[in-house]
Amino acid sequence: NSMAPTAPTPSTKPNTLPEFTILIDGDCPLCKREASLMTWMDRGRGRLAQVNIADPTFDAESLGLTREGVMATIHGLTRDGKVVTGMETFRRAYAALGWGWVLAWSDWPVLRPIANAGYRWFAKNRLWLTGRPCDTGACAAVRG
Repeated sequence: NSMAPTAPTPSTKPNTLPEFTILIDGDCPLCKREASLMTWMDRGRGRLAQVNIADPTFDAESLGLTREGVMATIHGLTRDGKVVTGMETFRRAYAALGWGWVLAWSDWPVLRPIANAGYRWFAKNRLWLTGRPCDTGACAAVRG
């Protein structure tokens, strides 16, 4: 399963680490589709790892993060363990796959704030946008 709840650890040999690791909400239908697309784009090269934050065994604290934080916005990890969030996560994930040009526009000075704001809006509203219930308090966690 490409979304197994594992992430690079310091004990992993550096030359076997993926270029980038993206933390995916595996309960989000749209997020799962994009994760599948990224798996296809990687074509088995191992450039991008995916971690399912919806998996009950996912431990945000092991990465120095909180459950609320990873639910509020997308996170990613560089090969050296640096945490990135928001649209930068997507830019780095697609770049690791060799498809950085797809999101290059989102880093242009005039468009960057618009792309970042658009993603923030989606992240805060993704549960109801994808038909997921909010009665469990999940929406409060996502909206921060």
